[in-house]
Amino acid sequence: MPPITRTFVKTALVYFVAALIVALLLAARPVLDLPRAIGALSPLYFHLFMVGWVTQLIIGVAYWMFPKYTRTLPRGHDWLMWTAYVGLNAGLLARLVGEPMQTLRPAPLWGWLLVFSALAQWLGGMAFIANFWPRVKEK
Repeated sequence: MPPITRTFVKTALVYFVAALIVALLLAARPVLDLPRAIGALSPLYFHLFMVGWVTQLIIGVAYWMFPKYTRTLPRGHDWLMWTAYVGLNAGLLARLVGEPMQTLRPAPLWGWLLVFSALAQWLGGMAFIANFWPRVKEK
């Protein structure tokens, strides 16, 4: 298994655990009378689950399993995949800070952090597509 695949899969597992913890907090909030601010974590659950867990697991496994690109570059360009990894994770981590802060204490800083988050994830997604597009071909 290539190192970038292992990195994507292990990171996905960490985000999966984090998503489950956030889900637990959200479910326990009304029962345990937790602070209302916990409700601001709701969008984070979806981002942790879909971008952190599902998307990164799919990307990691797809990088490993998709048809070969060429004999000399069987999986395409590693640097594009590392760019995808950094973009997705920098964006997700920025969202983990910016989203609840923008909800609880709106300020331009948090809005710009969310813009950075979206841009970083978009760039990460484009790097993934650039590496995978040539691998999706007829036999």
